[in-house]
Amino acid sequence: MLRTVLGAATLLALVSIAHAGDQDVSEQSCDGNTYQMVECLKAKTAQWDKRLNTAYQKALGAAGDKQREQFRAAQRLWIQYRDANCLYYGMGEGTIARLEAGECMRSMTEARAKELEGIGQQ
Repeated sequence: MLRTVLGAATLLALVSIAHAGDQDVSEQSCDGNTYQMVECLKAKTAQWDKRLNTAYQKALGAAGDKQREQFRAAQRLWIQYRDANCLYYGMGEGTIARLEAGECMRSMTEARAKELEGIGQQ
C-alpha cells in the first residue's frame, strides 16, 4: 500500500507542470543528475501539454454537435489511460522509475498533441 502511495506521489510530482516556463525546451537535452533530468522532462511535458490543450480546444470548437460530447469523453479516457500507464512506470524500482514515468508522460502527451493538431487536416 505504501508503495502505491509513494508511486502515486511520484507521478503527481511529475504531472505538476504548472511551474514550467514558456521557453522552448522541446529540443533541449535532458542531461544531468536525476533531479535535473526529471525537471527537464516536466518542462517538456508542460510545453506539449500546452500544445495539446490548444489543439483540443480548436478541435472541440470545430466538432459537430454529434461529435463534441464523444470527443470530450474520448479525451477524458485518454488522460486516464495516460496517467495509469505512466504510473506503472513510476512504480518501478530505483530512481530510473522516475525518469521512465517522466518520459512516458512527455512522449504520450507529445503524441496526443500531434494527433489533435492533425484533426481536420487530413
